[in-house]
Amino acid sequence: MKNNKNITIKHIAQTLGISTSTVSRALHDAYDVSPETRRKVMALAEELDYKPNPYAVSLVKQNTKIIGVLLPEIAVYYFSMVVKGIQDVAYSVGYNTMFFISGESLEREKTILKNLNVNSLDGLLVSVSAETNTSEHFKKLIDKGLPIVFFDRVLDDIHTSKVIQDDYQGAFMATQHLIQQGFTRIAHLGGPKGINITQQRLQGYLDALTESGLPIRKNYITHSGLTEENGVEDMSKLLAIKPLPDALFCVNDRKAIGAMLALKRYGYKVPQHMGIIGFQNAPISEVVTPSLTTIEQTAYEIGAKSCQLLLDHIKTPDMEPQTVVMPTRLIVRESSRKT
Repeated sequence: MKNNKNITIKHIAQTLGISTSTVSRALHDAYDVSPETRRKVMALAEELDYKPNPYAVSLVKQNTKIIGVLLPEIAVYYFSMVVKGIQDVAYSVGYNTMFFISGESLEREKTILKNLNVNSLDGLLVSVSAETNTSEHFKKLIDKGLPIVFFDRVLDDIHTSKVIQDDYQGAFMATQHLIQQGFTRIAHLGGPKGINITQQRLQGYLDALTESGLPIRKNYITHSGLTEENGVEDMSKLLAIKPLPDALFCVNDRKAIGAMLALKRYGYKVPQHMGIIGFQNAPISEVVTPSLTTIEQTAYEIGAKSCQLLLDHIKTPDMEPQTVVMPTRLIVRESSRKT
């Protein structure tokens, strides 16, 4: 067929019944296009003697040297350290960062992405909100060719690179530690049900109990938000249960400290009446009384690794997605030492 200058990617997309963004990504050998789709696109492009618009190609390949970062919140120690890791890596190679805060709201998260100018960013780092239970709004951006790397709170049903903590192993270690200290009625203050960190930490807790032959009491498991106030509320509810738990594994340090406040309010002592362990190793865990046993999270390293991984995807669009799992470490302090 003779060259037709009027042939565009829209013609190819309509003929194959796929989106123009998929055609564009296939022509540019993007990593998230299947080999079969790429083969069909390339074959039809050759048959139609399609020639890309040089100006359009230059726009596609233009680098802004800006990375977007979508966070659920920023005023807590964990995410502030993640941000430092991201910025240190980004700035070291001449990139700037642009931050978006969802406020733990799915609707706000969707609005941010809907209004996002894809051409203004080279890539996006994401930790999803506590309410996020769908990946469709992220898939739309990926379909437009924007590289995305998830970290900490990730979505399992989306094929992108991810950097996560070993939440399961950390929770298993935490619960096992309480069992080794002699606690037998261990409750769990969990996070929102839909997010991956809640699910992984719950499973680690359950498996540790099962491996040790301890019963799983469903009324010992709570699910709510991730704040200190949520810890106070959940602990207050558990105090109405008989028999009373003799230890707690909390989904994060903030909920653990909230639980400690509630116990003190009702006249209980930690660890004499109830042992407690958190998850994060926030600075406050060392200065509260008693000091808080916890699972250390490598927040800075997660930020740095996720940023480097995103830069790799920007540099090499056909790079296969990776899942990087960062190790955890048990930090034993006063709150879990049974006396």
